[in-house]
Formats: sequence, C-alpha cells, structure tokens
Amino acid sequence: MLVLGSGPGGQKAAIAAAKLERRVAIVERRNMIGGVCINTGTIPSKTMREAVLYLTGLTQREMYGRNYRVKEEITVADLTARTQHVVGREVEVIRNQLSRNHVTVLTGSGHFVDPHTIAVIDEHNRETKVTADKIIIATGTRPARPDTVEFDGNTIIDSDGILQLEHVPDSMVVVGAGVIGIEYASMFAALGTKVTVVERRDRMLEFCDLEVIEALKYHLRDLAVTFRFGETVAAVERRERGALTILESGKKLPASTVMYSAGRQGMTENLALQTAGLAADPRGRITVDEFYRTSVKHIYAVGDVIGFPALAATSMEQGRLAAYHACDEPVNAMNLLQPIGIYTIPEISFVGRTEDELTDASIPFEVGISRYRELARGQIIGDTYGMLKLLVSAEDRSLLGVHVFGTGATELIHIGQAVMGCGGTIDYLVDAVFNYPTLAESYKVAALDAMNKLRRVARFAD
Repeated sequence: MLVLGSGPGGQKAAIAAAKLERRVAIVERRNMIGGVCINTGTIPSKTMREAVLYLTGLTQREMYGRNYRVKEEITVADLTARTQHVVGREVEVIRNQLSRNHVTVLTGSGHFVDPHTIAVIDEHNRETKVTADKIIIATGTRPARPDTVEFDGNTIIDSDGILQLEHVPDSMVVVGAGVIGIEYASMFAALGTKVTVVERRDRMLEFCDLEVIEALKYHLRDLAVTFRFGETVAAVERRERGALTILESGKKLPASTVMYSAGRQGMTENLALQTAGLAADPRGRITVDEFYRTSVKHIYAVGDVIGFPALAATSMEQGRLAAYHACDEPVNAMNLLQPIGIYTIPEISFVGRTEDELTDASIPFEVGISRYRELARGQIIGDTYGMLKLLVSAEDRSLLGVHVFGTGATELIHIGQAVMGCGGTIDYLVDAVFNYPTLAESYKVAALDAMNKLRRVARFAD
C-alpha cells in the first residue's frame, strides 16, 4: 500500500495497513511530516489558543479582576515558542510511530504516472518510481485564495500566515465567519486586537445551536469584536499603515492586518490525477463511495481532500476504515454520531441534532439546561457563563442532542456521545453518581431539569 500524505488520515491509514501486515510506504515532503494538521493547522492553532489563554490570564479574571494578566506585553515570540515546542514533539511522535510499524517514508512530492505507479520527486529533483497494489490519497487542503485578493503574508494573510506574523496587530479584519475565522478572531480579540468580522451570510456557524452562538457572540462583543453580517468584501487595498477593506455596501474598514478565511482548496492539482483515470472538482475534492474508494477501485481517498466534514478526528477514522477495506479486513461503517468541537474562546462542542433540526422534522423534545455558575467546579475555575444543554425525546426520554458552551466543552461532549451511542436515556444520567466538584455534574443537573419538565407535562396531560 502507498499513502500520499502523512496528515491524520494518511498516517492512520498507513499504520492500520501495517498492523494488518501489509508492506506500506507513505509519501511526504521533508518539512511536512504530520501534514497541515501538525504543521500549520489544528495543532499550532490549538496550542496558540492555550498560550493566549495562559498569557492573557483571561480565564482567571473572574477571580482576580478584569485587569489581571500573566504578561503585560505579549509578543508573537511568546505565542510561537509554545507552538514550536508542541509541533516538534508531535512530529517526533509520528516519525516514531511510522518507524515502529515499519512504514517506509518516501521524502518528496508524489504524482501518478499510471493507476498503480507514483513518481516521488525529492528536494534535489531526483525521481523515484514506486508501484503499489493499493493507493490512498490523503493530501489534505490549503487555504483557498481568491484571485482578487493580493496576499502578501504580512498585511493581507490567510490562516497559514497567522503563524508567520511578526507582531500582534492592534487591529484586524477577519473575512469569513466560519470555524477557522471565528477561532482566530476570538484568539486575537483576547490578546487585545480590535477585531472586525465580515460575513456575507446573516449569521455565523449556522450548523450550531442558536442559543450557543448567541452566547458566543455576546462574549466576543465583550472582547470588543465587531460583526458585519450580510456584508461582502468588494476590495482590499494595501496602505502604508495596513490595509483598507472596502465592503460592497460602501463601508471602509481600516486595519493593520486582514485575514481571509475563504474556505479550503484540495491539494490535488499536482497529482496528475488524469493519468490514473481520476478527476477532482473545482475545489480540488475527490468523490468517494461509502468505503472511501474512488472511481478507480484500488485507489482510495480520505480526509479533507474528500470534503465535509474535513476534521482531523473524522479523517483519522476514514483513514483506518479505508485501509481495512483495501486490505479486505471486515469493517463497520463510520458511526454517524460524530462530535463537533470548535476551539473558540470560550469553546463550543456538540453531538446529535439542534433544536432547529428537531423542530423542522416535527420531533417533540424537551430541553434540560445546566449552567456552570450553579456548579461548585464552575465557581472554582471562575467560569460563570458556561452551559450544557440536553435535547431529550418527549416520547422515550432518549438523548437527541447535546450542546456545550464553555470551559472543557470539547472534553465534556464525549459523555453525551457515549450515552447516545449506546441508545441510553436521561434516566441513566439522573441515576448516575458524578465526581464532585466537576463540570461533568452538569449532565446530571441538565437531566434532572429535563426530567422535571417532562413530569410536569405528563401531570398536565392527565
């Protein structure tokens, strides 16, 4: 088996095939082991978020006052020191895993010569041809760059350029209120940057629970973020002191830095897909079936390069499942119950359906809510705004959705995911004993809230 790309999908595919005693090689550029996820995407951005939270003292201000900071003047060097350390360690871990599982790493960029052959060209322009029975494409994505925007890596940047900034800007325009745009907007707002978010749609993160998004907007506005919804960027002009963003409505937004977050583009243009009998869509994405097979049956594709949901977590599972199928190993289809984690400040996570989806589908439900400020752990850590919401079937008390906003949301969500995955009801959460004081207790509080509401409805119905 030959795997193109060592990001979450490619790495897990290669190791899964190696565990099944296949001979496996992985193609990757020398400085990109771990792919975009480790080097410019998920890991650096989440590490940067931790550095921001620590250095600004943001989460401690409830206790020590609104002016509390660990460090007064925070520099880019302060933020990147932690990032570089974590990235270096993660690359080491991945190299070690590949080596331990006898996966050969072919350094360079690969492209198809024929359906079974890949040419790997290294940094010295030397070519090596490799043939394989099965090939998995896991080349990932890069930030999409509209032709109308003059990116310069300093004043006008994409999400990759964030890590190369020379200083923390005093003002920033973020174009696009998707996951990446809002994550970075919240980080820089926490650092004290005056952030303006421009989004052509009427709301942000429209796949999330509306109440949670309203809470996030409130917190971001508290950090001096300005939102311009229903607005489209007409032009971005570089000026001596930064850039001027001109909106189609005529508004002009001056800022030191403009970050474009206009979606992502599949990295397939240099793969010579046509020589393997394949093609990608205009966004560089490859179409696959439920087993992650392309239209050429021995070639698979996984991860961001196949489109939604384009998450590191789902890419890992896609890689494992594709490798199993390619090696004729029995495999279950991917569970449809996948958690979504958004690392804004504060963070958001959910699993299952939203109130709007349930209402549109005419599924009766009750809502159980727990607020962190009513939990001892919430008071101890100084999070008085966090909340956990359970959406419960009015018919059989099963969990239909869990939505969490606040500290530890991306960790807490897995309790709800486990209960839902096992077909459990809120009776389990009501009867369970949780450690005290913890944020996990919020499940019991929310379950009791929902149970009491259902009981009240039943009393009125009698």
